[in-house]
Amino acid sequence: MQKIVLITGTSTGLGIELSVQAAQAGHKVYATMRNLDKRAALDQAASDAGVSLNVLQLDVQDSASIASAVDTIMAENGHIDVLINNAGAGFVRSTEQASEAEIGWVMDVNFMGVVRCTKAVLPHMRARRQGHVIAISSVGGLVGQPFNEIYCAAKFAVEGYMESLASYVTPSFGLDFSVVEPGGITSEFANNVLKQVSETGGMLEDEYLPILQKYIGGAESRRDQNIYQTAQEVAAVAIDCIAAENPPIRIRTSEWAEQFCSLKTGLDPDGRKQQAAVIAQFLGD
Repeated sequence: MQKIVLITGTSTGLGIELSVQAAQAGHKVYATMRNLDKRAALDQAASDAGVSLNVLQLDVQDSASIASAVDTIMAENGHIDVLINNAGAGFVRSTEQASEAEIGWVMDVNFMGVVRCTKAVLPHMRARRQGHVIAISSVGGLVGQPFNEIYCAAKFAVEGYMESLASYVTPSFGLDFSVVEPGGITSEFANNVLKQVSETGGMLEDEYLPILQKYIGGAESRRDQNIYQTAQEVAAVAIDCIAAENPPIRIRTSEWAEQFCSLKTGLDPDGRKQQAAVIAQFLGD
């Protein structure tokens, strides 16, 4: 069955794959990005795959642009079935080194962006008693990691936000909420980390430097541990969630990610047991 799917952050990588695969699955896709001047890679991927995409401007840090995109989709279709909150940005820097402005930006893009977009579609989904909100999180939303505390904090916030929505919006209005938790994306980690560190002041000469060098230097060796997946593999998990009759509240995208998070997820891998317990505790008769 064709669904109307809104996806954020589709100018690169995973966002492109999500858009293409959703279209290949037969859905009508609205692929959005902050800067439409950067749509060439998306257009090429869609052309190569032989699919059609509807491309809109949407900046997850701008409520007006979100409202405009949602209004456009509603005017053309009358409803939105699926929102995939994909837009986000990494950040590697110790708390002591990070400025308040940088911390605020990381939280705004990765967490508040999810809240803004979800808030915009919820009234429409609730009115129909039908809809599915998916957030691309990370194993960093479950397990804190070196020099990633600000990024992990944002992803932890996304996890708590989605889990909380699932505790009362799902049983009351029939909407689904899923968090997709990848490990790393092939060949992107080290380059992205080095670029981001460079853009935020480089490696500072302090007591953290040898620890940071060890962390970044280990990226290559971690490549041999099956940590990294392709964007295609990660996207496939998210697209499968759309088709699921009873979608998970959280799902890891690889065997490595499953093992890495197992101490926290082993008793309740998909989050449904915890959801049921919370509903019974706070909303039970």
